[in-house]
Formats: sequence, structure tokens, C-alpha cells
Amino acid sequence: MLRQFLAGNAGIDPSQLAGAAGLPGDPAAVNAMISQLRNALQGAGDGSINWKAATDQAVTLATTGAVSTSPEQRAALDQAFSIAALWLDDVTGISELTSVPRLVSRAEWVRATMPVWTQLAEPVATSISDALTGVLRDQAPEEFQGMVENAGALLRSIGGALFAMQLGQVVGQLSTEVVSGGDIGIPLLDDNQAAILPQNVTAFGEGLDIPEDQIHLYLAVREIAHARLFRHARWLRLHLISSITEFARGIRIDTDRLESLAEGFDPSNPEELRQAMVDGSLIPPKTDAQLATLVRLETTLALVEGWVDVVTARATSRLPKADAIAEMVRRRRATGGPAESAFSTLVGLELRPRRLREAAAMWQQITDAVGDDARDDLWSHPDVIPTGGDIDDPAALIARLEARARGEVPEPDDMDTALENLLRGEAGSGPGEETPPAV
Repeated sequence: MLRQFLAGNAGIDPSQLAGAAGLPGDPAAVNAMISQLRNALQGAGDGSINWKAATDQAVTLATTGAVSTSPEQRAALDQAFSIAALWLDDVTGISELTSVPRLVSRAEWVRATMPVWTQLAEPVATSISDALTGVLRDQAPEEFQGMVENAGALLRSIGGALFAMQLGQVVGQLSTEVVSGGDIGIPLLDDNQAAILPQNVTAFGEGLDIPEDQIHLYLAVREIAHARLFRHARWLRLHLISSITEFARGIRIDTDRLESLAEGFDPSNPEELRQAMVDGSLIPPKTDAQLATLVRLETTLALVEGWVDVVTARATSRLPKADAIAEMVRRRRATGGPAESAFSTLVGLELRPRRLREAAAMWQQITDAVGDDARDDLWSHPDVIPTGGDIDDPAALIARLEARARGEVPEPDDMDTALENLLRGEAGSGPGEETPPAV
């Protein structure tokens, strides 16, 4: 059936399949989809996903309507980067970047970030392919099981090609929205590179009664602050990406729902299938492990964005319109900014802007209480960063930091006591218990 369809003999309108897959239905997009599926069919030996299709799709979207950066705009943004670095030196002791911030086009951003996107998306693509082949294997009569096994790699390649094109669609659209390398919360560029997309910065400032140079300065400060943080806390990037992929690996497809759709599927009316893909009804509720991972991920992303908000506000306090630009950033985030749309589409993550505001309030209280250096020391190790409980009520954390600043030894908590007992060889003892005699 797949071979007949790709040869144009199956009686299914390719534009309808494109619509069901969430892809544009225009002739150029449909022809590209058919070409990619044919390539997947021809090279379906190992069932691997051709992620180059995602890059090609994204670059095509990124270059549509792209404009070049004028020498004047390039000079203005380069100057903004230089001033931003000096302003950040006044409000954080985190060291400067080792690489010079860059100005990149939309297509350059796509090519530079696609390795991370494919790393995040591959667990979801694998789960979908496993579900499709599992349904086929379970439903096929015993005498056809050998045929089904041979078709497994084919289905994986076809499903992977469709998923790669969807990824390309998401990343391509995202390239027209993001203003900087750290705009989605995690560092997508290698070596903690700071970068700004000039064309999107111009679009960001359209309709605002704010001088362009102030917008340049504010966004440059945010971007460099974000890149500096991840260079300082070298464990942070791996922690975030590992959390996202761990969540994505837990995604499963509701095979009963999929079978029900397949039984009543009308090729001339794929609306039910499209709706099921969009509304998430094919994905069962999150597991307990996924929910725990989601809480950790939300907390860490909130801590990152909250810290960047506070440091940026302090560094740009001399900008007359800084508050107005900050409000624009918050509104963009609250209405579903690039980070929310990307994570929601690719791995089903829904990030809460409210959590980000609470984290920013916590970082501000810490800064007011103990200063910039003590605040930034909390990023030195994953075991000492604030927790979700600290975001909810930072009073205890601030009290410990203030006591440390005064040179006082803080009261040991349960973790300190347990660690001390372990180092003394008393791991089995607790409050009110006697240390067992040595054997």
C-alpha cells in the first residue's frame, strides 16, 4: 500500500495526509513530503531516521522572507554586546565568555541548533515508531508475522521521515521567532556561544515606542547573562537536556486508541486522525516518573530564567525603557513564547510562566539579603541550587545564607546529620538509635 501510495496509485490525496501530519498542504510542501517518504522507502534497511530531512525543511522555512543584516545594524548590535558585557560585570562575578558573541541569520541558527533538537526529539520518534510496528505485529495473523517483521524497518523509516519533517516545521517556524541563542531557556549552541538574530530583533521591536538601541542593549544583556550562567555552571546544560530526554523516553502511544482510529480511518477525510494528533489523545496520561521529571525540569528552567531576569534587571537599571522591555519579554513568555511552543510540540512539555515569576522573586530576595556573589555561588553544584520548596518559601534558605555571611555555622539539617554519621561509620544509626556494635 505504501509503495502504491508513493507511486500515486493508492487513491489517497497527499495534501490530506500532509494536513493530518501537521504539515502545510501547498504543492511545494506536499512534493517535498512525497520525495522524503520515497527516500525513506528506498533506504529503509535499518529503520534509522534521516534527520537531514528536518534540517532541509527548517532551512527552507527559515530562508523564506529572510533579509540580510545591514552594516549599520551589525555595528549597533556589536556595540550593544560590548556594553552589555561591561554592565554585567557590575552585577555578577560570573566570568566573561571565552568566545565573541555572534550575529546569526535564521538559517545559521537552524543549522547550529538542529543537533540538540534531534537529540530531544529522537526518543519521541522512537516511541511512535515502536507503537506503529507494535500495533501491526499484534493485529497481523500468525501466518503474516514474518512479513510484518520485514516491514518493521520500513515503517520505522516512513514514520521517522514524517516525524523529521514535523521537527523541521517546528524548528523552521521557531527560527522566525527566537531573538537569541538562549531564548528558549536551554543553550542550543555549542561552547556556550552567545548569539542574536538581527532580523528577529527588528521584528521584536516593531510597534514598540522604544528606541532601537535600548532594545539591542537589553536583549544583549539577557543573552550574555544566559550564556555566562551555563559556562559557569557546566553541569547545568547536561542536566537540562538529560531531564528533557528522560521525560520524552517515557512517552507512549495509546495503541487501543490508535487501533480504533485505524479501523474507521477514511482516507478522504483525515480530520479525526489530525485532531487526535493535535489534541494529544493518542498519548496516555503522564506516568509518575514523568511527573517527577517534569517537576524537576520546571524548577530548573524557572531557576535559570528567574536568575537571568534578576541579573538583567540590575544590569539594565540605567536604561530608561528597561521596565517596558522586560514587560514585553514577560508577556511574550506568558502567551506562549518560543520555549513553550517548542517543548509542547516536540515532547509534550507544558511550562508554567507563573513558576518563573516566583523564581525571579526568590532570586531578588536572595540578592537583597546577601548580595551578588553569595547568590551566584548557589550555581556552583547541583546539590546546592535552590529547590522547588525554596522557590515557594525562600526564608529558610536566606537565613542560612545570612548566617554563613556572618561567619556562623548553620544548624545541621537531616542531610548534614546523615552525612556526618556516614563519614563516622554510623550509617545505620539515627535519632534515638544506638550505633550497632561492630562485628
